[in-house]
Amino acid sequence: MYSLKDGINDGYLTPFRVRQFDTTIDEYLYKSDDIVEEGEIDPSKRYKEADFNRSIEIRQREEYRVKLFMEEIDQDEKTLVFCASQGHAALIRDIINQTKKSKDPSYCHRVTANDGDLGEQYLRAFQDNEKLIPTVLTTSKKLSTGVDARNIRNIVLLRPVNNMIEFKQIIGRGTRLYEGKDFFTIFDFVEAYRNFSDPGWEDKGLGEAEVDETEERERKKGKGRVREPLPERPEKVKVRLADGKERLIQSMSETSYWSVDGKPLSAQEFLKSLYGTLPALIKDMSTLRELWSAPDTRKRLLLGLEEKGFGEQAMMEMQKLIMAEKSDLFDVLAYVAFTSPPVTREKRAAHAKKMVEKEVSAQQKAFLEFILEHYVEQGVKELDDEKLAPLMELKYGSIRDALDKLGEVADVRKLFLGFQPYLYQPAIAA
Repeated sequence: MYSLKDGINDGYLTPFRVRQFDTTIDEYLYKSDDIVEEGEIDPSKRYKEADFNRSIEIRQREEYRVKLFMEEIDQDEKTLVFCASQGHAALIRDIINQTKKSKDPSYCHRVTANDGDLGEQYLRAFQDNEKLIPTVLTTSKKLSTGVDARNIRNIVLLRPVNNMIEFKQIIGRGTRLYEGKDFFTIFDFVEAYRNFSDPGWEDKGLGEAEVDETEERERKKGKGRVREPLPERPEKVKVRLADGKERLIQSMSETSYWSVDGKPLSAQEFLKSLYGTLPALIKDMSTLRELWSAPDTRKRLLLGLEEKGFGEQAMMEMQKLIMAEKSDLFDVLAYVAFTSPPVTREKRAAHAKKMVEKEVSAQQKAFLEFILEHYVEQGVKELDDEKLAPLMELKYGSIRDALDKLGEVADVRKLFLGFQPYLYQPAIAA
């Protein structure tokens, strides 16, 4: 039987990365200051992942998890969210729609057995690669199979997946090839990544996933209408954390890259599998710093990389892959070539400002801060030669007014070039 591994190795499917999250509320033990809003709590029980959203619901916990993945995903990318139950899928849908940047009310929908023809309508629109809305679907079991949507970029796991066949089917939702899609991301809140180490991940082919008993029962009743969710079994207790506790929830995250046979890869190995080997244009870290510290040599380096297949789009994808969107493209190259940890543009800007602020006038310092703000917000392109004049006009209204405050053209040019090497000094800590 043709397996997921075969498909990826043959180039028909896309590889993936895993973003694993652990939070301080992955387990819950009742505290007397928390409020039981519904049901009866067992004060001696430590509620674990399998209990959440089946026998206990804590909305603040779900809000925190949604916030974590919504902050990381590109919110215009198609995303599937797998939830513990149909009721949980409705709750997550509502929280996503309250969190989203989009103003479209159809941004996120639930698609489960209880959603009937309306759910099928949402699913068909989601599968249409030409349509952006709906962008996110929440589900419990229904969408683990039979979703032919090639442009799914994110899969979010908010419930345990203990069945290997079902796990493969869920991962398979993201592996379909699509133009411009080199990889997809699994956001794992339930330690599902452990399944990659299971012998069954490699040895068995893709089969049909088991179907949730509730959903199967609903299917047998017939399609065509939207039904109210069946009562949760067992009776669910709903808890609201004491005031202020939700602000104390913390999380740890880790990014891992996985080969199709369940072996973890380094980020460098993963990037190499997608883009090939970085061209030998950079001999060592000091050479990279020297070339990157001036607009003209930086531009020549980028042109050379583009000629070798490492163009702007590939660089930006690499930046996204290693979670370095707030860093300089310099950090992408340094990480891939020399395993140097990325540094944020904000830290680089603060260092450069500190190094030169005593050497410049008050007006020049204000302009330098203006440039650095744009660099932090937009990236290294704001430091290109052709950006100097537009930045002067943006700050002062005209080049003439800018020169009246900043000095001669040579002085402004010296300021613009002089601080850039300080951005890339080795002394800046990650």
